[in-house]
Amino acid sequence: MNIQESLLEAIRQADRAGASALLDRWAAKHGTERMLTDVLDPMLSRIGDEWNTSGTFTLAQAYVAAKVAEDTMARLATQNKDVPVITGTKGPVVIGNIEDDFHALGRKMVGTFLRTDGWIVHDLGNDVLAATFVDKALEVGARVIGVSAMMLTTARNIRRLRDEIDRRGLTGHLQLAVGGAVFKVCPGLDKEVGADGTSGNALSAAGLFTELWQNSKKVKVIP
Repeated sequence: MNIQESLLEAIRQADRAGASALLDRWAAKHGTERMLTDVLDPMLSRIGDEWNTSGTFTLAQAYVAAKVAEDTMARLATQNKDVPVITGTKGPVVIGNIEDDFHALGRKMVGTFLRTDGWIVHDLGNDVLAATFVDKALEVGARVIGVSAMMLTTARNIRRLRDEIDRRGLTGHLQLAVGGAVFKVCPGLDKEVGADGTSGNALSAAGLFTELWQNSKKVKVIP
């Protein structure tokens, strides 16, 4: 069994330590320079493809995969300063659960995948007020705010954030991404709450944030 199959099997078993050990043995034989391109990126891509097409990976397994990638990059950064670790190479973004929402797992997964993709993530946690999101985005220079909600009742609170962004004259300059289980079962809800985009799962969030960041750059910066 090759490294990809062995790694995927460990992740299916939610064996975070075992997966990390497999990566360490592979790096000892092949070197750390190829770890990201030859192992981690293909692993995350395959899990994302299977998530979208066949549903063979659970939410918990996808979370383990993200944490394994994050653990490995942290070790690489510590062991070898010359390894091109991608963490922090992109801009700052702000994420959190909207007011009255306390379902943290999905948001934490998104944060992990965003960091893996190189974003500087400012995670505000659960039950975040609309004004707090905007204040933090302005403070750190973020162009994208990612908001999570699990239930329909809390998802509709995101409209307050849309209104806050617009009220401050930041429409377009601050892009609003939304996600959570409710957006899968309620088509069009993202538009109802005023989102600029939504992601079907945590694995595709990085692509959405990249798209929205580029959209923001097309808007004239507010003086």
